Amino acid sequence: MSNRMLSALVAGAFATAIGSLAATSAGAQMSKGDMEKMMKEKQAMTMKAMEGGKMEKCFGVALKGQNDCFAGAGTTCAGTSTADYQGNAFKLEPKGTCTTMQTPSGPGSLTPKKT
Repeated sequence: MSNRMLSALVAGAFATAIGSLAATSAGAQMSKGDMEKMMKEKQAMTMKAMEGGKMEKCFGVALKGQNDCFAGAGTTCAGTSTADYQGNAFKLEPKGTCTTMQTPSGPGSLTPKKT
């Protein structure tokens, strides 16, 4: 294979990859209304899970972006925590297990922790 043909193949593959990335990014964007709807649905799911009495809010154990809902000031709902083990972000955990969970920031807490 000549260098010219190899260069053309590499350039074509690169252009295809960039085009795919751009299409994926554009498709992944949600409208503000869709985002608000998703957050309200997640809040409702969280509240329903807590009603059964088998789950509890466990603060300070969620990884960045993996909280269940409401992470205090500056955040709105699920997936909005900005740091690992953020003290004001909670995850639902089976009742009775929260305070036994150990993280690099200490054990989980049933109340928001100062970070």
